[in-house]
This record gives sequence, structure tokens and C-alpha cells, in this order.
Amino acid sequence: MELIWGLVIVALGLLAWGGQTLSWLAPATAARLSLADSEDSVDPLFWADGRGEATWDAFTLWTLPFAGILLIAGHEAWTWLGLVGGGMYLYFGGRGILARLEMRRRGQRIGEPGDVRLGLVALAAWGVVGLITIAAAVATLA
Repeated sequence: MELIWGLVIVALGLLAWGGQTLSWLAPATAARLSLADSEDSVDPLFWADGRGEATWDAFTLWTLPFAGILLIAGHEAWTWLGLVGGGMYLYFGGRGILARLEMRRRGQRIGEPGDVRLGLVALAAWGVVGLITIAAAVATLA
């Protein structure tokens, strides 16, 4: 089970971290790959918020995929990075969902409806993965 969960958090973690890093360094490329919104499809404030979020996430979201690598390798340090990384992804997912719902409720352009739905599902998945990882890490400490 540890191998499977390690692979899950590496794959999903690299998708989030890689996508955000690409969004920070090459936003037009990220938009072409459907990893980010194009600048002309969203309100300027949402675009600016996304750029700041992508920059910060590039520096922080590496923790969960690295925890997965340590879990696969059987290294006990995965627990601590799992707690930190799980917390980062839980925050990433929850903040992303609630901010987008509030912006949409206020009538701001936050992307095409299908893209917004896909984004909300992805954010929910990352949040759930973070929560499960936190629970698994806590269980190893008990």
C-alpha cells in the first residue's frame, strides 16, 4: 500500500508543482498546455493573483512529491515531509476552491466554465490527497 500511495502522491504532486512552476516561468506555455488560464480569458486581478500563487507554489509544492519518493524508498523522513506537504496541498486545494467560488459569485471572469469545473475538481483532488497524506503520516507517528 505504501508503494501505491507513494506513486499517487508523486504523480499528482509533480502535476501540481510542475504546472505551477511552468505557470510561473512560462505562463503562455502553461496556458497552451491547459495548465493555466490565458491572460485574455480572465480578469486582470485574477491573472495577477494566479501569477503570484504560481510563483509561491513553485517554491513550496515540491514537498509532497518528495515525500512520495521517500515513502517509496522506505525512508522514515517521509512522515515529516508528508505532514508538511499534505498541509501545503490541503491549503492549496481549499484556498483555490473557495477563492474561485467567491470570485465567480461576484461575477469576475475566472476562465471558461469547463476549465473552471476542471480546475475545481483538480483542486479538490489535491486537497483530498493532502488530507489522506496527513492522516497516513499521523498514523505512522502513533
